[in-house]
Amino acid sequence: MSAVLEVRDLVVRMGAQTILHGVSLTVPEGGIVTVLGSNGVGKTTLMRALSGVYRPASGTIRLRGKDIAGLPSHAIVRLGLAQAPEGRQIFGGMTVAENLHLGAVGEADPALLDRVLALFPILRARYRQRAGSLSGGEQQMLCVGRALMARPSLLLLDEPSLGLAPKLVKQIFDLIAAIRREGTPVLLVEQNARAALKVADHAYVMDGGRIVLAGPARQLAEDERVKAAYLGGHAHA
Repeated sequence: MSAVLEVRDLVVRMGAQTILHGVSLTVPEGGIVTVLGSNGVGKTTLMRALSGVYRPASGTIRLRGKDIAGLPSHAIVRLGLAQAPEGRQIFGGMTVAENLHLGAVGEADPALLDRVLALFPILRARYRQRAGSLSGGEQQMLCVGRALMARPSLLLLDEPSLGLAPKLVKQIFDLIAAIRREGTPVLLVEQNARAALKVADHAYVMDGGRIVLAGPARQLAEDERVKAAYLGGHAHA
């Protein structure tokens, strides 16, 4: 299967400190790939480097064969990579409609908007409401819906279940599976390792800014090291 994203030997530094030490990973067309790891191991730095917020010191990031490493964020979005960032970062003073339209590259396509609202019926019901009045789960759906409005060839999701009640967590993961069924591959950083491994095809485990374990998600879910670190009681990632 061809790759939508290929990351090779990615190094990211903050001042004198190296945060990512030669990270390599692949997201296949039509796949869901998850990155697990404790807080502070470099997962969000990886996502920000992929989306152009941080400039890599070295390494390549190929999106459908084109090296996007070091390009500005707006150029990366236009090339087909969109991110729903950690902490949602919606515009609370604007309506749901305005937030969704902001996600579009150029004019919002009415057919695409309709598809996004079909995925998230609650956003259709809240379409004219201020985004700040939505619940946490609804705001997370808006954040993901806004990213989908860019018609991405790859969707990055950074901690989509963070702070949500268990019932809403299940809803978010059902939506991630639905997004893939609609044809959009997903790279998922997630603190709920159990749910992430259930929805993903392939998984990588990060520690100290490096990939320390990789393999099919089902295989990693049975790996004793992963079970001990992330699947005992409350999983962290």
